[in-house]
Amino acid sequence: MTDKPLSADELVEALKALANPVRMQIVEWLRDQEGEFAEYEPIADRTEVGVCISHLKAKSGLAQSTVSSYMSTLERAGLVHSTRVGKWTHFKLDEERMKAVADAVSGR
Repeated sequence: MTDKPLSADELVEALKALANPVRMQIVEWLRDQEGEFAEYEPIADRTEVGVCISHLKAKSGLAQSTVSSYMSTLERAGLVHSTRVGKWTHFKLDEERMKAVADAVSGR
C-alpha cells in the first residue's frame, strides 16, 4: 500500500472488521506477535510471514472455522496478509494499512 488515503468504503470495511472484540484482540496480539506468541514454537519466521493460524486458534480457544472466518474478514479489510508455508497459513498485520485507518479516523 502507498501513502494514499483510504476511500470511504475501505475505511468502513476496516472499521467493521475491527468492531468485533475478538478480531480486535487478534489485531492487538499481532501487533506484538513475538511477545504474545512466545510460548508457541514458530513454524516459520514470524518476522517474515507472521503467526500460524494454529497458534491463533490455540491462544483464542476458538474453533478453527471461527478463527479462519475472523482472519478472512481481517484480510478482506486489508488489515492482515496471509502466507502459506506448507500446509499452514500464517497471518501478519499490515502496519501501513493500520496507520492509514488511524490517520483517517483522526482526520490526518
